[in-house]
Amino acid sequence: MSRRKLPVETVAEGYLALLAERGVEYLFANAGTDFAPIVEAYARAAQSGLRLPKPLIATHENVAASMAHGYAVASGKVPAVMVHVSVGTANALCAAFNAARENVPILFSAGRSPLTEEGLPGARDTYIHWAQEMFDQAAMVREAVKWDYELRNGAQLETVVDRALTLAKSEPSGPVYLTLPREVLAEPLSGLSYDVPARRVAAAPPGPDFDAIDAAGALLAAAENPLVITASAGRDPEAVNAIADFALRFAVPVVEHRQRYVNLPANHPCHLGYDPNDLIEEADAIVVVECDVPWIPSRKSPPPECKVIHVGVDPLYSRYPIRGFPADIAITGAPRVALPRLGAAFAAKASASAIEARRRRVAGRREAQQAAWKRARDAVAAQRPLSPVHVSACLSAARDPDGVIVNEYTLLPQHCPSIRPGSFFGSSPAAGLGWGAGAALGVKLAEPQRQVIAVLGDGSYIFSNPVAVHHAASMHKLPVLFVVVNNAMWGAVRRATLGMYPKGDAARSNKPPFIDLDDLPAFEQVCAAAGGHGERVEDPAELPAALQRALKAVDGGQQALVNVICQGGGGG
Repeated sequence: MSRRKLPVETVAEGYLALLAERGVEYLFANAGTDFAPIVEAYARAAQSGLRLPKPLIATHENVAASMAHGYAVASGKVPAVMVHVSVGTANALCAAFNAARENVPILFSAGRSPLTEEGLPGARDTYIHWAQEMFDQAAMVREAVKWDYELRNGAQLETVVDRALTLAKSEPSGPVYLTLPREVLAEPLSGLSYDVPARRVAAAPPGPDFDAIDAAGALLAAAENPLVITASAGRDPEAVNAIADFALRFAVPVVEHRQRYVNLPANHPCHLGYDPNDLIEEADAIVVVECDVPWIPSRKSPPPECKVIHVGVDPLYSRYPIRGFPADIAITGAPRVALPRLGAAFAAKASASAIEARRRRVAGRREAQQAAWKRARDAVAAQRPLSPVHVSACLSAARDPDGVIVNEYTLLPQHCPSIRPGSFFGSSPAAGLGWGAGAALGVKLAEPQRQVIAVLGDGSYIFSNPVAVHHAASMHKLPVLFVVVNNAMWGAVRRATLGMYPKGDAARSNKPPFIDLDDLPAFEQVCAAAGGHGERVEDPAELPAALQRALKAVDGGQQALVNVICQGGGGG
């Protein structure tokens, strides 16, 4: 351990340089008047050669924070985001909530209106500095972050930065929020000393309790029809192998319910799709692995005698105000550690004949499921307007299997399966629309050699601030294919209304209020206006060729958008 010193002249320089020293590669930002010391620090670094995080401009805060989200999940690194005081924080709040509910570590920072009216460098000198100040700026984001703080002076810089980064990375990981007053950023600093390596590190992942593991193993050994349900275990790529080994060893079917990652390769013999409803009726033991909502109780629940085991770094989702799923055993632990130990406990009491009988049942069920999915694809291949089933199938044929799909609701994974860990990222359970397009740019930034396809609904595309998205794609040279599954409606609102009132007046109406999105813009022209390749597709027979043309443009370094006109009710 040693101390090093950086030749910085202001707190802003020290802050940025220390971020770089701690491994933060990018600062995603949309600037305001509070950025003056940050802008000056970057300008000075261009002359001095001081290493700072690379600045990445996005012309809307939601785009900046969503790009950071995508970069974080694809790279495994912590990005920094900086927005403009209170109003910028408000614009980025939806993205912060998405990151929070999906446990994505981001250092989310914002300027703060200058503290003083005169007398210090950085004091108020612009009309907006009075009205933009809040009594408690962090209050609006506090429920969406693990920690918040305001930098007070340069003397605490190392402690504050290290605490922010280590808390963001410690499980359950998530965003943190740091406010940076302009006078503090402008404060003179005669160099910055810091520890190498850092002496403040993220906490090790929690380990499971052995008694709980043994009890869970006994429950599973006594079960005839155990089931695994997961959504986000694949956040940790090592957990994918742990689930795959566990499922194969004991012939336990796995369902990815509202998946956000590849948790189990779709070609695994125990992968039984994405809907738990049929399987939970027969289950007598369920292992819920990093899944906040394993089923919808108002629609269908397991039998009362079914035992339920939850496994995860926060298995009871302590930040959810209400969540009442049965939990006969709750095991706090990273799945990559907990599942092998659970497997050892299971094996000690398991019946080999029961496992083999289950293996035959799972194989038969998987074969029937795959056949049913193929029939569904065949049935809609020529349908007009296009079916989202056909769109997903065409994407499956067109995509690079080693590429990445970023899905904001409209892709149907049973018709476009993902095999490789890290090849699929789905939207956060917080469901803050507008995430997918920016996240795809962040994924491309993290992995520039991989094909990246963003699949969006018309509503989520509009929420993404498309002009800002396409500008960022062009400016930062991030060629992504955007596929808009365009049903010209709020599909989620329609489904929710019909779910509650299947025989109501809205169901009988040709045009219920708040659902149809009439006179939508030509989305493909928005992309073309930023120098991209844009196409509109209405004929199902034309979609494969349109996707190939778009992907050829992407391969050549040009962003592309395919606006696919689909039947109502298939997207949102």
